[in-house]
Amino acid sequence: MTISLGDQMHEIGLLARRASKSVREASAQARTTALLAMARALRDATLAILEANAKDVAAAHNAGQAESFIDRLALDQERLEAIAQSVDAVAAQPDPVGAVLAEWTRPNGLRIARVRTPIGVIGMIFESRPNVAADASALALRAGNSIILRGGADSAASVAAIGEALRNALEETGLPQDAIQIAPTSDRAAVGMMLAGLDGAIDVIIPRGGKSLVGRVQEEARVPVFAHLEGICHTYVHADADPAKAVDLVVNAKMRRVSVCSATETLLIDRPVAGNLLPIIAEALLARSCELRGDAEARGFAPMGEATDEDWRTEYLAPVLSIRVVSGLDDAFAHIARHGSHHTDCIVTENLAAAEKFLHEVDSAIVLHNASTQFADGGEFGFGGEIGIATGRLHARGPVGAEQLTTFKYVVRGVGQTRA
Repeated sequence: MTISLGDQMHEIGLLARRASKSVREASAQARTTALLAMARALRDATLAILEANAKDVAAAHNAGQAESFIDRLALDQERLEAIAQSVDAVAAQPDPVGAVLAEWTRPNGLRIARVRTPIGVIGMIFESRPNVAADASALALRAGNSIILRGGADSAASVAAIGEALRNALEETGLPQDAIQIAPTSDRAAVGMMLAGLDGAIDVIIPRGGKSLVGRVQEEARVPVFAHLEGICHTYVHADADPAKAVDLVVNAKMRRVSVCSATETLLIDRPVAGNLLPIIAEALLARSCELRGDAEARGFAPMGEATDEDWRTEYLAPVLSIRVVSGLDDAFAHIARHGSHHTDCIVTENLAAAEKFLHEVDSAIVLHNASTQFADGGEFGFGGEIGIATGRLHARGPVGAEQLTTFKYVVRGVGQTRA
């Protein structure tokens, strides 16, 4: 008898909810042991995972997908080893479950503690990047949660192979393999069911993908959402920037890897230094085949195309950079506030007062001084990995690691006190 998609998803929700109790109640050492086994399982399954990924990549080429998309999708032995190392790093992280955040004693003798607890069941909806399946599963487990993963059709074979390896590792170490669930379909209806909460099984939804996916999740979700919006990241070269440092930082922030959400998409440069410094920066970028689009003033200093209003709010995920000449800190702040996505923004300057003003006033999840925007990454922050960069203001903001996948409860201890 054919089982309907609705029944399949309902069963996945029930199994994930049941498994979350076992994962929550497991010891920190049991979760660590499982995580280390998950990393080994990824290495042991290298051939199967790469074969599955090759099918996904071939299908993407046949469908005419952009090279930046294929770069996010593609795995090789080096990338797969990096994924396994990320899981190892999560295993090495302190277990957040049960950590006491604060404690105090009231005048009546009640002892109160605020204690970290797992959220429960995480729903993860993502596009193209197969590494998300491993990163999200590891972080969810470290925080004592179970997780339901729904990847895009483009990475379905890769995610299935990664998921199988991870689930086998859980079973081998005595934790329920149902703590990691892979939605068995690329049917968009499955997304709608997850957004509705799978009959109360899902406690929070985390989308990771393009603007249309995140927009749909925010509009339709009936459970809380940790939003990961597009990365319209800025690097602002201040009038007091060190020239050599500015060139290195801009080139790295844009070109190290253009397909990541932390890549700089817009360069802002102060007018007093634009004449001397912008031609040098432009030459370095053009030498790396980066297309430049600038405002009228920027175009007067270096060869580049014309930037439109659409460029200022575009996440290229490609070797394209928009450039605007600004008249100082306030002008830069206004541009970032109007066109940015509250993801990651950087100032390059040797003026510490200007740097502190930027760090204080720019309202983004991550702000940097004299460091590439490509450091906006949970692994680089020491989290072992990340589920994404949350750009909202509630509960989680910036890289979402294991700690951000917990909530808390109040534990109150008394000796028989009654309230008058």
